[in-house]
Amino acid sequence: MTSVRGARRRCAPLFLTLLALGGTLAPPALAAPADQGFGVPLANAIREEAGGDIKRFYADRGYQPLWVRGGKVGPEAAMLLGYLSTARFDGLKPASGDVRDLEEVIARSRGGDARALARAEVELSAAFARYVRDMRRPGDAEMEYADKSLKPKRADTETTLRAAAFPKDFGAYMKNMGWMSEHYVRLRALMRRAQGGGVPEEVMDRLRLNLDRARILPGPYTHHIVVDASSGQLWYYGAGERVGMMKVVVGAPETQTPMLAGKLQWAILNPYWNVPDYLAQKSIAPKVLAGRSLASLRMEALSDWGPNPRTLKSSEIDWPAVAAGDRLLRLRELPGRSNSMGKVKFLFPNDEGIYLHDTPDRALLGKPDRHFSNGCIRLENAAKLGQWLLHRSINTKSKTPEQAVPLPVEVPVYLTYITAMATERGIAFRDDVYGRDG
Repeated sequence: MTSVRGARRRCAPLFLTLLALGGTLAPPALAAPADQGFGVPLANAIREEAGGDIKRFYADRGYQPLWVRGGKVGPEAAMLLGYLSTARFDGLKPASGDVRDLEEVIARSRGGDARALARAEVELSAAFARYVRDMRRPGDAEMEYADKSLKPKRADTETTLRAAAFPKDFGAYMKNMGWMSEHYVRLRALMRRAQGGGVPEEVMDRLRLNLDRARILPGPYTHHIVVDASSGQLWYYGAGERVGMMKVVVGAPETQTPMLAGKLQWAILNPYWNVPDYLAQKSIAPKVLAGRSLASLRMEALSDWGPNPRTLKSSEIDWPAVAAGDRLLRLRELPGRSNSMGKVKFLFPNDEGIYLHDTPDRALLGKPDRHFSNGCIRLENAAKLGQWLLHRSINTKSKTPEQAVPLPVEVPVYLTYITAMATERGIAFRDDVYGRDG
């Protein structure tokens, strides 16, 4: 199965290995065998039929089947055949030959012969692994990986099948495309709608780019967060489902929120807000020159950007030089109810200086267009997200500034940009405020 836009990306990485509770990536435990009561003959036949990575997968589960139950191939096989026959909606060439071969193998298994069932079992697993790897190939979307471990890697067949065997309900996993993000599944449905409706090629190109952006997002069985800078929405996932969602304020067109992936590691309670240089020049310095004090602005000036700076008196500062842009000054807003960071900020290491944080400015969250920030993500409900991340409340009686609390588990966060959406009339796109769809 190859990409419509070229065979140079035949197979793709499956970024689907699950986060263990201890915060490390580990192989998932396997679900209960699907056909425990069918007996030894089928297991022995699978042992003889399988080879390579597929055999290692079945060996780990005692050669019990994934697709066969009660002596016959289960309904999940029909779901796979449906996906394979409509692979063009994934940007792949439909493998009609593979579909016919699988149909013949399944037909021969209907007599209940153990050898024929084993052949169908192994062939279905091989076809499924190929399809998932091809779906998850990196396309044309650009993503910066602040944590290199999140960069998609080509997974072997065993890893793909182990991820499929992890959920308790294999049928639901297949029906919902559990190996892919819900955003991908939604866009795939849009692609299906578009290809059957005579949509102009420029619209198809834009839709394919959106599909590629969703392609590199993990499925819901991985503990993670997605922020869409197009719609101003955040979703968080774990244990095979979406746990919650909320509105966010994201970067303005001149200070865009980047396409970026990293791992959240810290919650900072009672945070300072470090004032950007341009705001120190354009906003704070003019106010001081007009007679406002730093204390009235709940701000303080520091001697440098090091870990132990000295607090400066206002009289020590050449404010006209700051206002003119001739001198850079480190300013920070003190913690408190009106602090621009609110009660908490959530940090992940990245060179862009991007993080997620609370906000006292609730009015912006009520606007349909929420592109107002300097690039960081302002949260509608930081307390709720903090409860999920920390497994406890973010509230603290201590007024100590900048209380650093490590997250129990590092949580991947993906900042993306998906403009395509469905409407009653068909396919539509949000305004391309960042100019990335062109």
